[in-house]
Amino acid sequence: MKVFELKNEAQNSVSGEYILGFQDTGSHACYMIYGVLKPKEKGRVIEPGKGHEEILLAMKGNLEVTGSCSLSLKEGSAFKIDGVKKCFLENKSESDAIYIIAGGHSEDNHH
Repeated sequence: MKVFELKNEAQNSVSGEYILGFQDTGSHACYMIYGVLKPKEKGRVIEPGKGHEEILLAMKGNLEVTGSCSLSLKEGSAFKIDGVKKCFLENKSESDAIYIIAGGHSEDNHH
């Protein structure tokens, strides 16, 4: 069984995210995204895409969400988004915010 170091991968990426998915697991059934938003960073796009659903969890820090949905997401809270809906994340704090996205395919859309 392989262990995936998502935190290190996300911190070393230009985008601030690491997608654990098919190229790591060989499975199209589900994926996970580990994301880091720097202090005062805004504009990170969350858009599952046609045939996909995602649950976003604020792991560390509070996030402001705008776009298709508008809400304040407190640390430890989550919301669900699906399809071509598009939201934007903002970290208004002075420290890094961390989020996890768990996603998969909608019932009627499989690869």
